[in-house]
Amino acid sequence: MTFHEFYENLKSDGRRLKILKILFIAGFCLILISYFFSGGGDDEKKAEKSAQPSESVSEYRDETERRLTDFLRNIEGVGEVKVYLTYEGEKEYVYAREGRTSVSENKKEEEYKYVMTGGSSDKTALVETVKLPEVKGAVIACSGSENAAVCQSVYKAAATALGIPTSCIYVTKLR
Repeated sequence: MTFHEFYENLKSDGRRLKILKILFIAGFCLILISYFFSGGGDDEKKAEKSAQPSESVSEYRDETERRLTDFLRNIEGVGEVKVYLTYEGEKEYVYAREGRTSVSENKKEEEYKYVMTGGSSDKTALVETVKLPEVKGAVIACSGSENAAVCQSVYKAAATALGIPTSCIYVTKLR
């Protein structure tokens, strides 16, 4: 049976044509419904993803303080330790990009595009690196800070571990 014969058969039988039209409309409606309902789920997933970075920054900060505290406790004479760190900036995403730069006489032109990943309906930029907040200062309270040698060891250990100068660290006695 060719398509033309099939079409003529449908035209002659009005009942079959109505059923076919109803099935076509129902299928189209199902496609529309699935499109709208799947979009809502994506919004919720995106909202969850946007909430995660602040949690991970908080976890990063807590973990850094905990690790420094644990490390300083192992220095002879330090005793009980409490650490408070200050940070600059927030979590920052650096996206991959591709492009070209052209230089002519007195003019420099740069043209870049972000590298995109995913399917046609869910494209996202490719994350190249994630920069975490930088430690800018530290306040360290420890029970052994009245001893100058212990205090000096705490300054040097914290400066080295955090990658900041000793001028950005304050060591005091823990009460």
